[in-house]
Amino acid sequence: MRINKYIANAGIASRRKADDLILNGQVKVNGQVLRTPGYDVKETDVVSVNGQTIESDFRPKKVYYMLNKPVGYITSAADELGRPTVMDLMEGVSERIYPVGRLDFNTSGLLFMTNDGDFAYHLTHPKHQIGKVYRVRVAGQLSKAQLARLRSGVDLGDFVTARARVDVLTWTKHSTVLEIEIHEGKNREIRRMFKAVGSNVEELMRIRVGNIELGHLKPGTYRKLNPSEVEYLMKR
Repeated sequence: MRINKYIANAGIASRRKADDLILNGQVKVNGQVLRTPGYDVKETDVVSVNGQTIESDFRPKKVYYMLNKPVGYITSAADELGRPTVMDLMEGVSERIYPVGRLDFNTSGLLFMTNDGDFAYHLTHPKHQIGKVYRVRVAGQLSKAQLARLRSGVDLGDFVTARARVDVLTWTKHSTVLEIEIHEGKNREIRRMFKAVGSNVEELMRIRVGNIELGHLKPGTYRKLNPSEVEYLMKR
């Protein structure tokens, strides 16, 4: 973007006036006085006019959202089969955002959305080991042996899951509701874990990441993360 347009977009002066500011030595790029009106501003440049730094158009404001993803939505910016995606639920957000990690088509619950690559990398990289808590409803009742296998690690063939916290919340002869906390978060990991111990997942919802809870956020709606929540997640 040419420097005069860059200054005009910042609301400081018209393009013609911006050219005058440059010729008068009132514009600096990276601390150096600029004398060339035709200069093209690069993403890494810091531009100032009369000592006042202009926020770069190349650096959009970083935004952070929590979405309660319903069942039936793809965790993707687009879907080649034309199925609804989580982006369809983010009406009113002007920034170009994307989901952090994924929840599969039949899984609901907490999903972060952002335009901050560092934030997304931090939350999805295995080395950070951020706990993810899910509420699971499975068919029938689970035996003590099945629960012990889930807690101690399950061999899924391509890898063995780490130890997991598994708490039984309620049960009937037809189904059991549990809360499970894992750290890896690999593709369909929880469904595969229960299948490996002989149980079928009927409903799966992510309800917490670290200490950030889904709470009473309604399905299909979102809210902004507050600064303390973002700071907490980045320090995990």
